[in-house]
Amino acid sequence: MLVIARFVENAQRAFYRSRSRRRTARLDLATLALRAPCGPQQRTARLAAMQERDFRALPAGGLYAITDGPRDDLLLAADGALRGGAALLQYRDKSGDATRRLAEATALVAACHGYGVPLIVNDDVELAVAAGADGVHVGENDQSVGAARARLGPHAIVGASCYDSLTRARELAAAGASYLAFGAFFPSPTKPHARRALPALLRDARSLGVPLVAIGGITPDNARPLIDAGADFIAAISGIFAGGDIAAQARRYSELFTK
Repeated sequence: MLVIARFVENAQRAFYRSRSRRRTARLDLATLALRAPCGPQQRTARLAAMQERDFRALPAGGLYAITDGPRDDLLLAADGALRGGAALLQYRDKSGDATRRLAEATALVAACHGYGVPLIVNDDVELAVAAGADGVHVGENDQSVGAARARLGPHAIVGASCYDSLTRARELAAAGASYLAFGAFFPSPTKPHARRALPALLRDARSLGVPLVAIGGITPDNARPLIDAGADFIAAISGIFAGGDIAAQARRYSELFTK
């Protein structure tokens, strides 16, 4: 816990020290990530990823890990998901502790960029701006895709929930969403009353030409039909973070995209 606390404190200092908040903070935090304990080969790989990747570019597909905070071991848990091959990481924390949320989101930007992975913030556009995150995910009760993009810039990742609606997906695609998320496809412990979506929705949405995310009760054992139907990303929360070896759980999802 002391290591995590110090890392968050250093990340906050790097953020507030910058004159150009978004740009400079990102560089300082990347340096912090490189200083994290790792071997020479891993350090070289992280540095190469930082130099070669535009972190705001959406990956081709893979595991979309969504955190389940608040939790005391958030950074360690996130690191496990990243080691397990997560292609995207979303910071999701519905609490009202603004100070802690900013510190955690800022630290997660550094952690994600250490692996060459974008960090997305759930719902909160202003937190995404303040933390120097790579994008935001919005739902039907949040800011619009257009408003989020206007605030974050033309190159930010702005994802949106479509639930079970192809009509909503068409509207969000036209508004410039970076990806469209459908679900829940299965009963979800995170959102037990979520609207249910069918795999056919993914097949129908392929014509929109926007990357698709499947979410809701998805496990490594039931994800394959959704990928075959057109999901570019499989999003998971409890399937990764609910317990056990987080890296191993994440790896099971990630390997679905390499077979």
